[in-house]
Order: sequence, then C-alpha cells, then structure tokens
Amino acid sequence: MRATRIILGAVGVLVGSWGAVELIRQGVANLVAATVWLLGGVVVHDGVLAPVAIAIAALGVSVLPRWLLPSAAAAAVVLGTVTIMAVPVLGRFGARADNATLLDRDYGRGWLVVAGLVLVCVVVGAVIARRNDAASSSNVAHPGGA
Repeated sequence: MRATRIILGAVGVLVGSWGAVELIRQGVANLVAATVWLLGGVVVHDGVLAPVAIAIAALGVSVLPRWLLPSAAAAAVVLGTVTIMAVPVLGRFGARADNATLLDRDYGRGWLVVAGLVLVCVVVGAVIARRNDAASSSNVAHPGGA
C-alpha cells in the first residue's frame, strides 16, 4: 500500500510539474489569464456558490421529511454540478453565425432530460428509503417481526 501511494504521488508531481512548465512556456499573458481565472473560480465558489448551497441545504433540512433528505441531497449535487458544467452551452457562449456546427444541438432539452432522469432516480430512492424507514419502524414497534 505504501509503495502504491509513493508511485501515485510521484506520478502526480511529475504531471503537475509538466503542466506548470507548459503553462510557463505559453507566456506571461497566458499565465496571468490562468491565474485570474483560477482566483475568480475560488472567489465565485466561496462568495456565491457555497453560501447558496448552504442556504438551500438549511431550507431543505427544515422543510423536507428525514427519509427524503438523502435523495434530495444527491439530486442537488448531481443537478448542481451538471448545470454549472452546462452553463457555457446552455448560454450558447461561443456560438457563431458563420459556423452552424458550433453549438448545433438543443442543449436546454438535453439538460431537461438529465433533470428528469435525476428526478426519477430521486423518486425511486425516496420510495425505497420511505419503505425501509417504515419497515424499520414496524420492526422496532414489534420486536418479534411480523
């Protein structure tokens, strides 16, 4: 186990070093742009996304029944991540009139399909959790089983 960690750590250091060298080779302007982008990501995450996620979680915990919380949390994580990753295509950033092959799909409809699938999974998970919760409650009330 120790050898695996050392090998994985060494590979990580080598890949990170290679990436740093390539970034420096791109020039100072690219290095500055990458730094601004990375710092902007931290600021947006810590200043906007994290507080919104905490507020939604606090609201969910106070409103939703206990058996629904795990499914709702999973849905929030999946939909939140997919939505953030899809912002460029949902907003059609980069679309150009002279190149119809760029952003040539209905990405909003695709996002709705993913959201629907997540909702179906949440409902199935919630039903299973509710049944398990009811079964465990009935077993506690009647220790003999049946």
